Amino acid sequence: MNVLIVDDEEVLRDVLQALVRQEGHQPISASSGEEALRILAEEDMDLVLLDLMLPGMSGQEVLEQIRKSDSDVEIIVITAFSSIDTAIEAMKAGAFHYIAKPFKNEEVLLTMRSALERRTLAAENRELRQQLRDRNGFERIIGRSKSIQQVFDLIRLAAPSKSNILILGDSGTGKELVAKAIHNYSNRKDGPFVTVNSGSMPADLLESNLFGHVKGAFTGAISNKKGLFELAKGGSIFFDEIGNIPLDTQAKLLRVMQEKEFMRLGGVETLKADVRIVAATNANLEERVEEGAFREDLYYRLNVITIQVPALRQRAEDIPLIAQHFLESYSKENDKPLAEIEPAAMELLIDYHWPGNVRELQNAVERAVVLSSGTTLSTDLLPATVREPAEFKIPSASMPTNGLSFKEAVGAYERQLIIRALKASGGVQKRAAELLHVKPTTLHEMMKRLSITAGSPAP
Repeated sequence: MNVLIVDDEEVLRDVLQALVRQEGHQPISASSGEEALRILAEEDMDLVLLDLMLPGMSGQEVLEQIRKSDSDVEIIVITAFSSIDTAIEAMKAGAFHYIAKPFKNEEVLLTMRSALERRTLAAENRELRQQLRDRNGFERIIGRSKSIQQVFDLIRLAAPSKSNILILGDSGTGKELVAKAIHNYSNRKDGPFVTVNSGSMPADLLESNLFGHVKGAFTGAISNKKGLFELAKGGSIFFDEIGNIPLDTQAKLLRVMQEKEFMRLGGVETLKADVRIVAATNANLEERVEEGAFREDLYYRLNVITIQVPALRQRAEDIPLIAQHFLESYSKENDKPLAEIEPAAMELLIDYHWPGNVRELQNAVERAVVLSSGTTLSTDLLPATVREPAEFKIPSASMPTNGLSFKEAVGAYERQLIIRALKASGGVQKRAAELLHVKPTTLHEMMKRLSITAGSPAP
């Protein structure tokens, strides 16, 4: 390891250099505090042997400067018996230990070994924590496909930044897992990760949950309450399905993002919002903006860095890995002996289009494990929708002998197409829109115009 010796006495520097070399480490010497700081700015040091009595900048000042710039390097201070109190102050400021002059060589060696052992242990702990973060960050986002690896790369690049992140993807693709991975890789990893279920509560209750309230702010507010922005202090706050937030709440959220501050409902005190905002949606926010349902300024505030999570059907090569992961997890949870998925069942899983994405696959495997009595997941354990997926067939049009109204015929044909697409997609409008090669909003308008619901009978 690299050991920096800082002492204005050449004889002592020579002695300490010899002791450092004796231990198999690399000594570097400085005769003043200023020189020591220059060396530390250019070289990575593991240990500093620092004399407190230096000409010019004192050893105490050097210690304080080191601690400001590098909190990891270990420091042993060297002092005269008459300045033991100063050495104790140095330890309070971050020194590992002190050695009093005149010192015994063995004392220097033992103290140095202890400091370097702590240095090694700290480095190992940092590495283990990083490995744990890596494992916690990505272990539930499974896949080797190019599309999911691109998501991993974006997480690694974007997480350390301070920018807001918008995660896009269909329902069930794992957007919250991506948000948690971003948090785990960020500088806020040791802070809380708070999830806001944006569309599951009324506007007034949502604002109370976000910003908190003071006693008497409204009927039932019998005491002060902290909001999620306060609870997430120093960490990340994740807005799930942010496209569903009411417009009034959007305006208040925009102010928090711009000013980094907020007030509790009914309060007058301004509080700091020390949080990183990550949002997700399966809606097309640009279309929501055009419809007047989402603020354009909030959209651009959120859309700094965008991560698109691919649908499961877009990364079918990952299905065997994901299915096997769920099989092992639920077999252990339910104390079942299932160890593998038979080839025919795996083929069905790969061929199915999974409108509900990873969540639907997870439910299918869990159901199979619970219903199983053997050691292999067979085709008969899969849901009927997976075993016998509905086919999408284009209806044929025929011309009656007495002719027909062109407008009525086109309308009837449209209706047949849409109803069959809905049936083939299990009622999932987004999937039906993909089958028909139209936008989901276009399909919605067509269904509205033709009075079609997901439950309309097939022609």
